[in-house]
Amino acid sequence: MPESAAEIHARVLAVANDGRLPAPAIAGWDIFPWEVVDGAIAPKALAAPGVEAPRVGDEGGAPCNACAGFDPESIVWEDEHWVLTAEPKPTGLPLVLILQTREHEDAGQIDDDLASEFGRIANRLVRIIEGLPGIGRVHVNRWGDGSSHFHVWFFVRPDGFDQIKGSFAVEWDAILPPVDDAVRRADLHAVAVKLANWGGHARA
Repeated sequence: MPESAAEIHARVLAVANDGRLPAPAIAGWDIFPWEVVDGAIAPKALAAPGVEAPRVGDEGGAPCNACAGFDPESIVWEDEHWVLTAEPKPTGLPLVLILQTREHEDAGQIDDDLASEFGRIANRLVRIIEGLPGIGRVHVNRWGDGSSHFHVWFFVRPDGFDQIKGSFAVEWDAILPPVDDAVRRADLHAVAVKLANWGGHARA
């Protein structure tokens, strides 16, 4: 069962007694849009446009990680067309899942049948996860700048925190101390078993 809001808050206070956690590594990324100027946070200056580098899996880019094979330890659920994975180590949010096509296809390239399957699986995932106690919402996100292999993220935010909402839940995932891995694995198992009721195989 996911942690309660009180348990999450206690976990934060155990590492930061004033509740203020250190900045995550993403604050140092080139794409991070904010910096401190004269003691106040401000947007970075926008650099001039250039030529985009190829993504992982694009021609001229690094080989596709997903096509090289999914790490068996990361697989939560799978069927003949889809693979649901989790990060190998826990992060700050209760769960973070990635639904990927088994074959190398990008968004806009999958056929209507596969797109319909995606819609059904995504809807079931949200319904299953939001049925767990202590869960506020599941945010479904697709970014295509890192890899050309179709993948959609499911960020699961806890209930009871007005600060951990919307797109900022992704930043909080990097800020909060990691959840207990035993709790996370039990939740992954529950999600996998329930999803397998419609087909496929639970692996978590």
